[in-house]
This record gives sequence, structure tokens and C-alpha cells, in this order.
Amino acid sequence: MKNTETAILANGCFWCSEAVFQRLEGVEKVTSGYTGGHIKNPAYREVCEGTTGHAEAIKIEFDPQTISYKELLTVFFATHDPTTLNRQGNDIGTQYRSAIFYLNEPQKEIAEEMIERLNTTTFDGKIVTQVEKASEFYSAEEEHINFYNLNKDFPYCRVVINPKLRKLKDNFEKKLKTN
Repeated sequence: MKNTETAILANGCFWCSEAVFQRLEGVEKVTSGYTGGHIKNPAYREVCEGTTGHAEAIKIEFDPQTISYKELLTVFFATHDPTTLNRQGNDIGTQYRSAIFYLNEPQKEIAEEMIERLNTTTFDGKIVTQVEKASEFYSAEEEHINFYNLNKDFPYCRVVINPKLRKLKDNFEKKLKTN
């Protein structure tokens, strides 16, 4: 049995995030869901209204011997715009915020160090990604799980997710699963 670790990230629509991270070697499981808010057991409709405080997020179970937490964050920052507050493309609201929900102090330190470095080297604007202590993570409803893989012809998938996956392949091909 592999020794896995967990990361919780929010970077816009969880359909996109899930599709990206599922393709990385060393990622064992990706679960779409909600976290960071004040309502217990939120539903998609409530989260979309922006009144729960929750962000659409993904919980990633990964093998740290194959892919590190820092490498996951590198992909995270490369596959969304962390300089836009509460927005990713046409998805607007705090539920689409950029956030890293750390589970321990080393994760917090890695996230903060990476943001500090990227703010001086990579992005034109200032990174607005929040670094927050992880709270309860609620899995999304069944129709949102594995969405891209089950709905590749859905217009949102073709227009929004496919370009992200092309960017992932162009920039991280050596980190992608081969099967």
C-alpha cells in the first residue's frame, strides 16, 4: 500500500481542477467538493449563489514519492490565474477564489514561500491566492464527480477545460500519467 498525503486546492471551477490533477503521475485520487465556508453540508446550488463562504475545491490524494506537494502547487499556479480576485474566466464570486487549504505547517510554509517567489518572478500582477488552514471538506454531488472524463463533449469542457489540458501537456508532459 502506498503512503499517500492529501492536498486541498481551490482554483476556480472544480470540473477544471479535477481534470487537470487527475492526469498527473502520482495523483491517486481527486475529489471535487466544497470547503472554507460556514455552512455544513453545502449543496452545489447554495455554493454557486455565493452565500456559504465555501469555495469549489478539490481534495488530492497523492504519492509524495512520485509527486511532491511543491510540484502540485507548481501545476496549480500554472493552470489558473492566481492574480484575479474571486474570478476565473467567466466564473465570478468567492466560490471561485484561488486558495490553498493547508493541512500542516510544512504545507503552509511551502505555499507561502512559493507565493513570495512567484510574486517576484512570474506574474505581472500580485498573487491573491489565500493560504488558509483546512477546514471540513464536503464532497460534491455525484453528477460533479469525474465530470470531464464523463462529459468531454459538453460545451464547457471543450471551451474551458480542453485548453487547460493542452497547457498542462505542453508544460508538464513528463509529469503526466502514461495510461
